[in-house]
Amino acid sequence: MDIVTIANATKKYGEHVVLDDVSLSFEQGLIHGITGRNGCGKTVLLKAVCGFVPLSSGSITVDGRRIGKDTDVPKDVGIIIEAPGFLPQYSALGNLRLLANIRGKATKEQLAGALERVGLDPLSRQHVGKFSLGMRQRLGIAQAIMEDPALLILDEPFNGLDVAGVEDMRQLLIELREHGKTILMASHSREDLALLCDTVCQMDQGRIVAKDGGDGAWAS
Repeated sequence: MDIVTIANATKKYGEHVVLDDVSLSFEQGLIHGITGRNGCGKTVLLKAVCGFVPLSSGSITVDGRRIGKDTDVPKDVGIIIEAPGFLPQYSALGNLRLLANIRGKATKEQLAGALERVGLDPLSRQHVGKFSLGMRQRLGIAQAIMEDPALLILDEPFNGLDVAGVEDMRQLLIELREHGKTILMASHSREDLALLCDTVCQMDQGRIVAKDGGDGAWAS
């Protein structure tokens, strides 16, 4: 069953076309990769799926609900798009508590568990302002998974991580897929795409120019 369906999605800023008649579907319970050069449209596409960017035409449906019509933003989704932003004067757990209070879904145990899963100490009082870039990225992933969402939308999730950190987060995403989660992941890394993704689509100038259905055979 498809959890995300994108039909003829087009986004224009004035005369500039950022998404050009994109049609895709993403099956539930798999890791789906989106790749392409900077400016190809992959981040805008993910933002549109999240309801952050309205389409000029076309539609996006997430878990049976059309974005912008049935709901403004999709439900049961964890998101990392661009650099995660946190309050520097609070600890990792303090930041997650503030975010969790907005929706009231995650328990204290879930917050602590999310931090542990990404390799951060939930008991640490170190302020996020003193975190390395890699630690901030781990915290961003913890924020995305803290409510145990069915769908994760991740834009370059391994940015700033060292080799060990990348391997840790790869294993986490594989574990999440094994537990039935669906992941949409934009990445420049061919290695990440090859190791993690069940399907990959390549974008260029706002269009889907090639697809790999998981068997290594690319089709345009």
